[in-house]
Amino acid sequence: MKQSLKEFPKDFMWGGAIAANQAEGAYLEDGKGLDISSGFANGIKHEHDKVIDENKFYPNHEAIDFYHRYKEDLALMEEMNFNVFRTSINWSRIFPNGDEAEPNEAGLKFYDDLFDEMIKRGMKPLITLSHYETPLHLVEKYGSWRNRKLITFFLNYCETVFERYKDKVKYWLTFNEINNMRRMPGGAGGIFFEEGENKQQVVYQASHNMFVANSLAIKKFRTIIPDGKIGCMLSLSNVYPHTCKPEDVFETMELRRRSLMFGDVMIRGEYPSYTARIWEEEGVEVNMQPGDEEIIKCYTSDFLALSYYRTSTHEYGQPFYGDTGGDQGTPNPYIGTTPWGWQIDPLGLRYTLNELYDRYQLPLFVVENGLGQIDEIDENGEINDFYRIEYVRDHVKAIKEALQDGVEIMGYTYWGPIDIISAGTAEMKKRYGFIYVDRDNEGNGTMERRKKASFDWYANLIKNNGNNI
Repeated sequence: MKQSLKEFPKDFMWGGAIAANQAEGAYLEDGKGLDISSGFANGIKHEHDKVIDENKFYPNHEAIDFYHRYKEDLALMEEMNFNVFRTSINWSRIFPNGDEAEPNEAGLKFYDDLFDEMIKRGMKPLITLSHYETPLHLVEKYGSWRNRKLITFFLNYCETVFERYKDKVKYWLTFNEINNMRRMPGGAGGIFFEEGENKQQVVYQASHNMFVANSLAIKKFRTIIPDGKIGCMLSLSNVYPHTCKPEDVFETMELRRRSLMFGDVMIRGEYPSYTARIWEEEGVEVNMQPGDEEIIKCYTSDFLALSYYRTSTHEYGQPFYGDTGGDQGTPNPYIGTTPWGWQIDPLGLRYTLNELYDRYQLPLFVVENGLGQIDEIDENGEINDFYRIEYVRDHVKAIKEALQDGVEIMGYTYWGPIDIISAGTAEMKKRYGFIYVDRDNEGNGTMERRKKASFDWYANLIKNNGNNI
């Protein structure tokens, strides 16, 4: 029998995570095309502009200018002792329209230079292929993932970057928070509904096409980077029944299944049995091509990466609603809440890690976990974000407990180690970072980077491999 771990493994990966569209800026520089994120002036929870309005401010068009400042920023990550750094490749930097035969060399070179800098500073790149960055042309011309042609375009993109970076990048993720297709399909898959459409039909058909693309990308990956690992990534903040009323309990299970279905397909290699009833009740008939189910069965994920920010509770009869933080229902009176209504539940992370490992028996990687707060600079020029230290400490303790429970966990990449643009609301006021960026919601500021109190604390945590908490 496997022994219970008392400490973090020596090869545990510690670091931070960002997304290209929330940090890079330079939204049309060096041949880059428009991606879906370019049109969300107020974040993916809000309206999308198909045509960029020159009179409107889009925060992510400049973001925090990571595109030009990555060396400075990665030097700070090195100071915090990161041994892994997660970001995404923006698909539209490599194929500006998404359907070209040949890639954009300037885009490829940028990521070459970025990965070289990470490696030079002792960080393994952990790279997401699609992080809310579907090329806009694919949405306008093809209807995005409604159309199976996107499988071909995605595989061309995957093969290009796998071949280019095979000696530099050994850890990959396919679709960021793919189960957000059920909550925010515009961001997760570039799906914007037409009048009169059965929305569930569109979401499940697009998701199926993404599942096939995921498996075929894994097939290519194993040929091109046989010594690497490729995982799926899901938003898995959890939800509890609001009471022990049986209807609350059962419907909460049904809600949770809506997300776990995505993991079941990508890890177990088949649709779970309960899918049939969901589709029947939603009037869904997914068009599967011959061989699709065999492809999904043969090429499954090496590990499960997840985001965990909060928990919520569900009452019978509530609509199934969620956002970038996960499912959202009735507030839990037993735990605290951030200014954005996200409830803080470290024990929920331990619970979730056990739930997922019991189900999948596959290595887990906590690739997003963080605290969005309002940070103030005091009269001494300091940012004493002790609330963030407490949040990270308590969640890392929960991970350590889960390791002792027998859960296999690869690493922890804190979400937003430097302040970036919020995905959901496009704010800068909602700050996650250990590093403050002088920029406000209207785009004012110098972009100066400044360490918060949490910076040195997190550096020390990693230095001690998490065993000093």
